[in-house]
Amino acid sequence: MSSPAIRVRRASPDDLETIVRFNRAMALETEGKMLDLHTARAGTAGLLADESRGVYFLAEVEAAVVGQTMVTYEWSDWRNRFFWWIQSVYVDPPWRRQGVYRALYGHVGELARQEGNVCGLRLYVIRSNQPAIAAYQQLGMRLSDYLICEQDFPA
Repeated sequence: MSSPAIRVRRASPDDLETIVRFNRAMALETEGKMLDLHTARAGTAGLLADESRGVYFLAEVEAAVVGQTMVTYEWSDWRNRFFWWIQSVYVDPPWRRQGVYRALYGHVGELARQEGNVCGLRLYVIRSNQPAIAAYQQLGMRLSDYLICEQDFPA
């Protein structure tokens, strides 16, 4: 059986509901979190309206959206270039292990190399999500020496 033809494109505001649905499914699946629909929709719409916040890329097979990723930007004063952070990774379950994320990652990596001011790609992943970690490592990513610390501010 041949691999499906996967096309990657930039998301537009017309993709809002699909992205929100994927984000909510990803949060529930990976972290057991039920994202508030209103907040998730507003946050996604805010990014889609302002590319300085980031950009979503969608993977399509025969015009059906089957996966997504988002890229945000971090300035590195040590390198005088940007890291692109890969976030909101989700592949619709029936399309997993069919090259969807590979296509998204390859697209983002190629754009980053063409940009000229990007020093690398980073992402964070829940430590218990071993299948995702294995997939990222198969694409050439490695576990970083850094840990992430955070402090949440309630809305």
